[in-house]
Amino acid sequence: MRINVYVDGFNLYYGCLKGRPYKWLNLEKMCELLLRRFEVNRIRYFTALVKERPDNLHAPVRQQAYLRALGTLPSVEVHLGSFLTKPTRMLLATPPVVGPRTVEVIKTEEKGSDVNLATYLLVDAFRDDAEAFAVVSNDSDLTEPIRIVRHELGKVVGLLNPQKVPSQRLLTCQPTFTRQIREGVLGASQFPQRVIDDAGAVIRKPGEW
Repeated sequence: MRINVYVDGFNLYYGCLKGRPYKWLNLEKMCELLLRRFEVNRIRYFTALVKERPDNLHAPVRQQAYLRALGTLPSVEVHLGSFLTKPTRMLLATPPVVGPRTVEVIKTEEKGSDVNLATYLLVDAFRDDAEAFAVVSNDSDLTEPIRIVRHELGKVVGLLNPQKVPSQRLLTCQPTFTRQIREGVLGASQFPQRVIDDAGAVIRKPGEW
């Protein structure tokens, strides 16, 4: 049975990659290990281009290296939303009795990825692009599109959870199967230190990873 996989890039990163040595992740290999009963037809990866920040100057360079590595995988398509960074003033959680009650912070927001994921999931299911569909996310905002694909269109739908505790709201869509993305799978799904693209260019794993 052919399966399409829809990866919420930021949910995957913050769920099981941040602060861990598995960021150089080969999505094809990960999906093959998690979905052994299926033939992986297509992997759609949804993210946004990060911007340089004072506390993370090299994040854009590392991300570009990773996106180039993903570009060497035949089944992977990258879909970009937008990433906004702006200063904003927010209320302190425990403001002092005397002094300012707010502080200016750098706020980052990712825009569009969840909407794009939901859109492609629904469109692909309507046009029978595969017989089964899997979503890599623990974002409860995806509950309704997953419910529609599972129960209105009658498709096989799986949830591949990057976090230890699944969203109870997301589980209300009653997926066909659920799997947690465990450390062993992440460790076994890494790109080599050097990846060669179709033009013969070398893509190196970022040193900080």
